[in-house]
Order: sequence, then C-alpha cells, then structure tokens
Amino acid sequence: MTDRQLAPEVEETAEAIATMDIRGAATIAAGAAEALATQAREADANEPAEFRASMRAAARRLRETRPTAVSLPNALRYVLQRMEGRDVDALRRSVETASAEFVRQLDRAQDDLGQVGANRLADGDTVMTHCHSTDALACVEAAVEQGKEIEAIVKETRPRNQGHITAEQLRDVGVPVTLIVDSAARRFLDDVDHVIVGADSIAADGGVINKIGTSGLAVNARERGVPIMTAAQTIKLHPETLTGHTVEIETRSETEVIDAETRSSIGDIAVENPAFDVTPPRYMDAIVTEHGQFPPESIVILMRELFGEGAEEPWAEP
Repeated sequence: MTDRQLAPEVEETAEAIATMDIRGAATIAAGAAEALATQAREADANEPAEFRASMRAAARRLRETRPTAVSLPNALRYVLQRMEGRDVDALRRSVETASAEFVRQLDRAQDDLGQVGANRLADGDTVMTHCHSTDALACVEAAVEQGKEIEAIVKETRPRNQGHITAEQLRDVGVPVTLIVDSAARRFLDDVDHVIVGADSIAADGGVINKIGTSGLAVNARERGVPIMTAAQTIKLHPETLTGHTVEIETRSETEVIDAETRSSIGDIAVENPAFDVTPPRYMDAIVTEHGQFPPESIVILMRELFGEGAEEPWAEP
C-alpha cells in the first residue's frame, strides 16, 4: 500500500457514513477515529512524510462523506493534531493512541451529558423527540435510571423514519412510546412537558443545525410554552463558525422522498430534500453538553475554550 492508498476499512467506513449505515454524531466520530487508527496500522510507508501523506489522504476521504456532521472533522482534527514522532513507528503509535483516547472520551461524554439532561426532567414528564439522537436518548435513559417515570411522543421524522429507531430504543429502556406523523407535532405539544432534540452541529451564535423539521418544532414549542433543549456533546460544536464560515446544509437524494415510478407518473416536478435546518438560538431554551448546560447565546464561550479562535484542517495538503 503506497502513501496515497487507503486501507479497505477506511473506504468501508467512508461508504457507511455516506449512506447513513453509520449514523449519529458520536458513532460517526468514533468510526472515523477508528478508521484512522486502521490506516495507521496498515500504511505501507517507509518515511515519515509518506506516512503523514497517507493519513491526510485517509482523513480527506472520510471528511468528504457528510459535510454537515461536524463531529466528523472534529474527530479527524483530534487524532491528526496528536500525530507526532520522528519515525514511522512513533507516528503510527501516536495515531493509534490518540484514536483510542478519543473513543474513550466519547464514551464518558455521553454518560456525563445524560446526567445533566436528566436533571431537567421531572418524574411523570412526557417528552417529545425528533429524529434519532443518542445524546437525547442518553438524557431520557439517565432520568429512567434515576427512578423517574418518563413517557415519550416520538415524531417519525420523514423521509427516512429515524424516529422508528428512537421509538425502539426508548421501548428497550421501558419508556412508553407514542409514535406520531411529523405534521401532528403541534397538536401533541399540548401533552408534552419537554422537547429534546440532538444536533449535527452547533454554530458559534448558538444556532442549532439538526434534522430538517427541528426549527419548525422549536417555533411551535415556544408558541405552546413547552421548553426545548438540545442535547449535544462538544464534538458537535462547529469551530469554523468562529471565523465566519457558514454551515453547509446537506441535500440528499430525491429518491428518499419519491420513487422513480411515482415521480414519472406525476409529471415534470422539482424535488428537494434538504437534510437539515437551522434553529435560531432564540427558540432554544438550553444546550446540554458533558460540560453542563448553557444558554444558546453563551455556547461561544465554551467553543473558544475548547477550540480557540478558529480551527485548522490538518488533513489538507501542505
């Protein structure tokens, strides 16, 4: 394997992330970090420069798969920024060590976040969820472990029905679940004590980028007086937004919305399938992280503490 060839596991991970066989920010981040460790083990490089070029190529391949999921570049950044050594063996060890440490931190972060989010929930609460977020689920699971009785109203979340996954996992921890169509959310908010959503990324101004439909749910929740929180590990913070970059909103295939035969029978139409939207901070009550809960407008303080005033791209060609 030359310095520009990728380990088969890197290609497999990239494809799984792109097709959403690997989904959820923490799972994506862990998969990317572990793929870099595999690349390090299998890189056929004799010189440090060759090894570094191989690692950058693997990171670029992974980076291009999901432009909105900021946990992915944050994982790549964490591992590559800790790649150091004077020879190939030392570089390889540093990548493997950084990858393992990153995954361990991910495991601890979700547990800590869950405890923070659970403290916002009271015994007897009914929560509403949107899409599928392991961070949001961690809050509910922690509340159940505290002995609180929690019920859930789960939006199906078209077009990929990620709400079905949420419903199944909540049932697995003993939470009674009512599954609803997305357009029924406003009707059922009258029965809800708290809305909990995840995030694919969070901007420096506190804007929450999450599955399409989150923004509309947040507006309706505010109008109904139902508190809404975002549960998000700090790997979801988008450091590039500190330096003026905007968040790219991923557009997915129209086949998720309509099959080719139905589209043809309707006639000449345009089909759009944006995967995410942006919820302005004024519609979100709190952002819950493993470091505690924050008003959306103050998340920039935590972002600067963790990432400084900007973010490098260590996968770029020198």
